[in-house]
Amino acid sequence: MSSVNGESEQPHAPLELSDALNIETNGGVVLRFEVVGIVEDPDEGSSYAVLWHEGEDKEDGQFIVTDLAGSLLENEPIAQQVLDDFLAFAEEDEK
Repeated sequence: MSSVNGESEQPHAPLELSDALNIETNGGVVLRFEVVGIVEDPDEGSSYAVLWHEGEDKEDGQFIVTDLAGSLLENEPIAQQVLDDFLAFAEEDEK
């Protein structure tokens, strides 16, 4: 599924685990992200996808947060909270 910052001319089906999304950066580089988690907010009735891009080095990897249609979240505090929740759940699963 190719897109520019999660937006494309074709509608997206809801993202699911292991789906891939290509995101074009402001510099014109296209990075492939994989859905590694779905986080639901029962209070808001919203769900978000957490995606991971593995860089050349493990330190170069990065997470992004989108809605289930693949659009990047513009609200950085909400995106950070979703990512924090995902990482906390992932850490609990490792124990």
